[in-house]
Amino acid sequence: MRPVSEMTPMEAARIRAVLFDIDDTVTTAGKLTAEAYSAMWALAGAGLRLIPVTGRPAGWCDLIIREWPVCAVIGENGAFALYSFAGERPRTFLHPNAPADAQARLAAVREAVLAAVPGCRVARDQFCRKYDLAIDFCEDEPRLPLSAAEEIRRACEAQGAHAKVSSIHVNAWFGDYDKRSMAELFFREVLREEPFAQSIFFGDSPNDAPMFEAFPLSCAVANIAPFAARMAHLPPYVTALPGGAGFAEAAAHILAQRGRA
Repeated sequence: MRPVSEMTPMEAARIRAVLFDIDDTVTTAGKLTAEAYSAMWALAGAGLRLIPVTGRPAGWCDLIIREWPVCAVIGENGAFALYSFAGERPRTFLHPNAPADAQARLAAVREAVLAAVPGCRVARDQFCRKYDLAIDFCEDEPRLPLSAAEEIRRACEAQGAHAKVSSIHVNAWFGDYDKRSMAELFFREVLREEPFAQSIFFGDSPNDAPMFEAFPLSCAVANIAPFAARMAHLPPYVTALPGGAGFAEAAAHILAQRGRA
């Protein structure tokens, strides 16, 4: 990974959409800082489309599409997208492989994981979820190591579920989809564009690896470092600063380079 300061004016100039993970990519210590939020508004003000791609739940995504400067948000690791163009009422685009009975099927996964990994717990935002199960290992106390997250992932997979490790949760779901496949589908079916050719993606953790692989132009924030050795795919660029400060650093560089192009 090269410093994001090496991104060229030509690369920055072709960006039309900015996709990004939320937790620990635009947040810092669990908070969306003024610096990162201002960076979003600056990017949107420059005419770029913003699309968060997150493991966070449907309830959060409804707030995000209404109150953040974004045109869409992909939630629950790709189960759905909420979108709104030109101030229109938000609409839902559901991945065709997201099962309607997801929560009923995930009940057995939840019980198996809680029994298998001491100290883990169901994430506090689970009540807002429709299609996945979030197991907290590092958002609230007691914070568990990455080795526990891997145990949680294996326990989910033993129950036949897909599972991905983020910086705070392990998300489990049934259905053949993920962040990458939903982003591709959303670009083709809703935006009517070829995916990723004029986009950049920002992330910070293992569940972002498929997105880093898919995007020719992508960037990690500095706090990817503890996960990097475990990831099959890394982005070409990385920020000097972690979390929201890193996102703001990259946004400022992109806007400056676009001005030079």
